[in-house]
Amino acid sequence: MPKVKVPKAVLDGLEAVRRSGLTNMLDRPVVAQLAEEFGFEEAARWIKTHRREFAAGIFHGFAAREEKK
Repeated sequence: MPKVKVPKAVLDGLEAVRRSGLTNMLDRPVVAQLAEEFGFEEAARWIKTHRREFAAGIFHGFAAREEKK
């Protein structure tokens, strides 16, 4: 399965939480809370509203979506 494509701001938030080591990335509510605390509001909103994509990304990886210009 391919990596889950997300906006760069979401990927940045996910990476910040992962690198912090403060929670297991499978704990979606805590990941969202930490993203918000770290100032990644867009990532926190995405995590809360994209449960299925979040789960798939945890197991298959995330990649930044191409930004339209």
